[in-house]
Amino acid sequence: MLGTIVNSLAVIVGGLIGILFKNVIPEKISDALLKASGLAVITVGIKLSLVGENLTLLIMSIIIGTGIGELINIEGRLDNLGAFVESKMKNKQNNVTLGFVTCTLIYCVGSMAIVGSIQSGLTGNHEILYSKALLDGIMSISMAVSMGVGVIFSSVSIFIYQGIITVLAQSMQSLLSDVVVTEMTAIGGTLIMAIGLNFLEIKRIKVGNMLPAVFLPIIYFLFV
Repeated sequence: MLGTIVNSLAVIVGGLIGILFKNVIPEKISDALLKASGLAVITVGIKLSLVGENLTLLIMSIIIGTGIGELINIEGRLDNLGAFVESKMKNKQNNVTLGFVTCTLIYCVGSMAIVGSIQSGLTGNHEILYSKALLDGIMSISMAVSMGVGVIFSSVSIFIYQGIITVLAQSMQSLLSDVVVTEMTAIGGTLIMAIGLNFLEIKRIKVGNMLPAVFLPIIYFLFV
């Protein structure tokens, strides 16, 4: 769990730095940084999505996973949680919901969160999560400038999400083969591309409702 704890703290520190310098950085620069981050996120997503070898599995996982997510209404629940946190804040000028939901998706979806947590749980090696912590901390600075304090609260999501994967990895070693992790990474990369499109405000995609897709390869390879 050490890697996950460091990752969460990095987001908190980065978010605090961003909030402190929020009034120093011009709005047009923070907006430009957000758009640039969106392009970078899309590029990362494309790279990750190409590591998979089973295109049919990727397509079916996204379709079925999205259906499951819509039924459960994951993104709606995330929105409600963010709104609840926002209602408890004295300063209502910050869009806590936007920062919380967006950064929760960015930090929790992708190969580094999954593979890093698995590596941490199976071997006790936190190298990947340490690298992710550095990247997330830097991104939190720019995110907090444009989205406010909600970015900091996403650290709770990181701790819970990666912590659960780490614990599960310790008890599911036989299921998490290299091929399973590879396909999970490819699906995560596809979802990351959708997050990047949201950054660019091209079309709002409910990426949160697609999250179950990342875990469907585990079920698939149980029967193959």
